[in-house]
Amino acid sequence: MLDAAVKALSQILSPPMRSILWRSIGLALVLIVVLAIGLQRLLSWLAGDGERWAEAMLGPGFHTPLNALAWIISIAAGFGVVLGAVFLMPAITSLVASVFVDEVADHVEREHYPTERPGVALPLGLAITEGTKTALLTVLVYLIALPFVFIAGVGFIAFFIATAWLLGREYFELAAMRFRPPAEAKAMRKHNAGIIFTAGLVIAAFVSIPIVNLATPLFGMAFMVHMHKRLSGPWRELIEPRKAGVTAG
Repeated sequence: MLDAAVKALSQILSPPMRSILWRSIGLALVLIVVLAIGLQRLLSWLAGDGERWAEAMLGPGFHTPLNALAWIISIAAGFGVVLGAVFLMPAITSLVASVFVDEVADHVEREHYPTERPGVALPLGLAITEGTKTALLTVLVYLIALPFVFIAGVGFIAFFIATAWLLGREYFELAAMRFRPPAEAKAMRKHNAGIIFTAGLVIAAFVSIPIVNLATPLFGMAFMVHMHKRLSGPWRELIEPRKAGVTAG
């Protein structure tokens, strides 16, 4: 696993990968900006409506303090958007990864596994669907864990564990589906759940590093291509007797 991580790290800065790296960073930044603007507008609008509602309830005499409170809330909302963008980086990188999955995998396979059968490119719709599902699930899990952030750091541990599970799951399945049907890729991931979760911890650590985490789609995909290759031998030995039995039956 350590060897796979080192190979992935070294390759994301190689000349063939730089074009993908810059394009993935650009897409991630666009998504972050759009998300930040949308959240800021929403929170500011809610603060303004809340001020008008409170003034209607309390009377015109409270206009000045309510206006000051709304202004403070708007500023706090701006900081909250920045913090939210940091926490949502795993969701954003999931979407970005679904766009560049095959380009990254192709480079890794050509450089490290030139004599083996290359993977088949995933349909873009399938890749984006998987990335969107992971992104939405990430947001849901984070919303559930958010109240625990204020309990002795329990929420941060929950964020990290959830990130490891979600990103390990997505990147491995995307790598596996280049060689096998989606159902078999998911079965392989479940069979190797412990190893893939441990690999997901490495990706979670990577995505937690500011700025560097913009390269997560490349690192995560390259890393899991190597992990899939390493696990394919034992999986082939397990699955082929089953298929032979079904065919014979």
